[in-house]
Amino acid sequence: MISLDEINDAKQRIYNIAHITPILQSEQLSKICGNQLFLKSEHLQKTGSFKIRGASNKVIHSVENGAKFVSAASSGNHGQAVAYVANKYGIPATIVVPEDASTCKTNAIRAYNGKVEFCGTTSEERINRAQEIAGNENGVYIPPYDDPYIMAGQGTVGLEILDQVENVDAIIVPIGGGDY
Repeated sequence: MISLDEINDAKQRIYNIAHITPILQSEQLSKICGNQLFLKSEHLQKTGSFKIRGASNKVIHSVENGAKFVSAASSGNHGQAVAYVANKYGIPATIVVPEDASTCKTNAIRAYNGKVEFCGTTSEERINRAQEIAGNENGVYIPPYDDPYIMAGQGTVGLEILDQVENVDAIIVPIGGGDY
């Protein structure tokens, strides 16, 4: 279980990287639901998704603890985020993507000075290869979800929601993965 203190630590760690994204109210969805419904605009985040939050927290923490290289396994958004943050901190990153990765995602990774390596079509293949690369380079593997620093970084979106909307009754977030 990730603590509120860990999420607040992440908020401080990533404040120079992640944007505070706007919240929009949907009149149509609010009407359908019979409540006020708000949408957090994480699509406006740097690198285009919420993934920058967790990647920033983990990469920055790793750099603070001496990392000089990072790797990740990703089909796109996480890899872009890791490459972006690694580039900001002046360390190389290798992102292992599936053989059928979209050109726009691999181009974005390269635009952030990340090295792209194609490997297989399954997550397991990519993860194993990214971990192998991190080991060979004496670096740190940055997982896409199942890491406390990743999760604490992603949790910063909840803090923003509570700051931006009064009297929140429920926050509904689609998620996947994670063992903690």
